[in-house]
Amino acid sequence: MDWFGRARIEFTHAASPLQLPLKKGSASQARDSKTAMDLAQLCRDSTPVCQLNPLLFNGHLQTMWTAVAQAAPEIYYRRRIFDADHATYSGTFAVDFAVPPFEVLAPDPTLPQPLPPRTAFFDEASFAGIGSTDTKPMLLVLHGLSGGSYEVYLRHCLLPLLESDDEPWEIAVVNSRGCAGSSITSGVLFNARATWDIRQVVLWARETFPNRPLFGLGFSLGANILTNYVGEEGAGCPLKAAVVVGNPFDLQVSNKFLQRSFLGRSVYETVMGSNMKKLINRHREAIIKHTDLDLDRINQIKTLYEFDREVQCPTWGYPTEEAYYRDASSCDLLLDIRIPFMAIQAKDDPIAVEEAVPYGEFKQNPYTVLCMTSLGGHLSWFEPGGGRWHAKPVSRFLHNMATKVDLDAIPRDLPDHNSKQRPGVTFKPLRRKLQIDLSLE
Repeated sequence: MDWFGRARIEFTHAASPLQLPLKKGSASQARDSKTAMDLAQLCRDSTPVCQLNPLLFNGHLQTMWTAVAQAAPEIYYRRRIFDADHATYSGTFAVDFAVPPFEVLAPDPTLPQPLPPRTAFFDEASFAGIGSTDTKPMLLVLHGLSGGSYEVYLRHCLLPLLESDDEPWEIAVVNSRGCAGSSITSGVLFNARATWDIRQVVLWARETFPNRPLFGLGFSLGANILTNYVGEEGAGCPLKAAVVVGNPFDLQVSNKFLQRSFLGRSVYETVMGSNMKKLINRHREAIIKHTDLDLDRINQIKTLYEFDREVQCPTWGYPTEEAYYRDASSCDLLLDIRIPFMAIQAKDDPIAVEEAVPYGEFKQNPYTVLCMTSLGGHLSWFEPGGGRWHAKPVSRFLHNMATKVDLDAIPRDLPDHNSKQRPGVTFKPLRRKLQIDLSLE
């Protein structure tokens, strides 16, 4: 039982977690005379006591309080518009780079959409010289549904890294297409399986900053996208580690739980559907120009489920919403992750529900660790003083990975889930179908 906001914390991981080689001469190695630390222990060491506001004593109150508590660190950004380098996934998307504070000018009336607060465009000369051979850790961030770099839950996590005593981090937030004041310039929108933009930014960062260790952070829908990306890349993933927060994991299960309760249907599904409908209407001219979507039907929708029916299905060719949810879910791809990976979830999350969390997959894959709190809601975790608890394990996990672990020595060839299966029978998460080698018959 949870008393006065003190949440219980449980960790789920493989019986033999990934062994992380420590940097030679690191404080941890010198203190303990160890050359390695297992991933589960590093996650535990990164996770403090979870003391939340006792007045927000369940997931609904925690989640709904996000509409009221808008105080957050002031992060300044410079924006760059990237042209997609994939012929199929054409168009543009916006990336916001955290920078030192600058004088904020009046909004540019010529822009089709106003930029978020404390955000301005890079000038061409500054961006042309952004490349560096420094070894600073760099974090690439994905926000939640219809959000952006300005989100409160996101900024709380970034400040401790930007102000790190060891070495301040470099941070870039990849905004979903059309979000955070960005424009829609093609018929390719974002969805829960939209890994192409983060993949392009990772490859660009690898080339532009060849010596920087790259890390990933995702929230909610962005957590699902990041998990899919890391799983798709497998052992070749350019990221050194990743952490996700409030991942819905199994979109079909999460959606069914939302639809079966009054609050799920009438509050959460309706609010998310309304936000997506507003997003489409903000880009009405571009939608008419680049797509065949029926705006009249979209404006009649009330829930996110209905939005996915009217937008995601015709855009991507999914026959039903359920087919989209099954295909876009990241729960199976968890098995193919081959970098240190921490997931932070709350049992009482009313949106990324516990029933959708793939406990079994976390127990199978030694590269993954699940941190589950008994309280916290969806991307909330409000503390008594107004802080956000999840910012602590996120920033500490990333800091510990960057400062204590020999990132280049992490093995990526540990046996996977297929090693326990019958010869000739393999499960490929990316295909999500059991593959049987007929040549053995």
